[in-house]
Amino acid sequence: MSARLRSADGDGRASVSLAELIALRARTGRLAPARAPRQAAQAGQQASRLHGRGMDYAESRAYQPGDDVRRLDWRLTARSGRLHTKLFEEEREAQLLVLLDTHASMRFGTRARFKSVQAARAAALAAWQAARAGERVGALAFGVQRQLLRPRPGMHGALALCGVLAEWDRAPGDEAAAEALSGALRRAARLARGASRVLLLSDGLCCDEAARPLLWELSRHAQVGVLLVADPLERALPPPGRYPLEHGGERREVELYGERQRREFQQALGGGGLRLAAMARSLGLACRSIDTAADPQPAVSALLGVQGAR
Repeated sequence: MSARLRSADGDGRASVSLAELIALRARTGRLAPARAPRQAAQAGQQASRLHGRGMDYAESRAYQPGDDVRRLDWRLTARSGRLHTKLFEEEREAQLLVLLDTHASMRFGTRARFKSVQAARAAALAAWQAARAGERVGALAFGVQRQLLRPRPGMHGALALCGVLAEWDRAPGDEAAAEALSGALRRAARLARGASRVLLLSDGLCCDEAARPLLWELSRHAQVGVLLVADPLERALPPPGRYPLEHGGERREVELYGERQRREFQQALGGGGLRLAAMARSLGLACRSIDTAADPQPAVSALLGVQGAR
């Protein structure tokens, strides 16, 4: 990294450090991500798709009205006495699409680092792991940032993702026009086709009810994982005291002495994560949670199906 870039780099606590994101590549050297599942092509599709380059035989099933007779499995038909049709799997280049929450609530942290910085670290780890598996890597930011990095191949894609994570973290955002999760899912649906993984990184406060059917629809076309990022104060009742907070560049102190007051504060902070976790699990999606002081690699590896993760 050049001296100019180092001088402009974040501190890794309140702002994203590009140097740290790039260095995380070394931590994925012994990990081997499983490839994203290939999509089984339907028997009724056109022959040019099924018999062209990159098509593998998957299985045979009983003939159904409308099946292309050119795909009949004659051997199985002769053995069973019933018509059977061959199904094929279409080889598609696997890709990872990271959905990154950039709402103002992510720029909060009482221990180790902001949630936004922890989310960027998790995104970088996921990108390096996917790149080692030969997958394309892309990212979509929603919230106060509405950005897109179209999927790029391998290590070049992972490096590009690290770069935009740092850029998006520094860029000013429009909180008044912040994009909800449902909007991000609509955009993601246009990118996540075929053999895709989607990793959603958020604190959950962006979760709107309109996201439920969109999340379900996305999961029908891609392998979706949800990683919730929380501050320790959002997970447990804070001890009595005065807490400095910063929001939109304005600093203030909040006094939390009464138990009811502390409980309401904790529920207000952590309620979004609970809602998104409940939504994800009700849809059968893999979901993990980490706090700002944790090592994100075990959770990321579990969501990506990595072998050899500790």
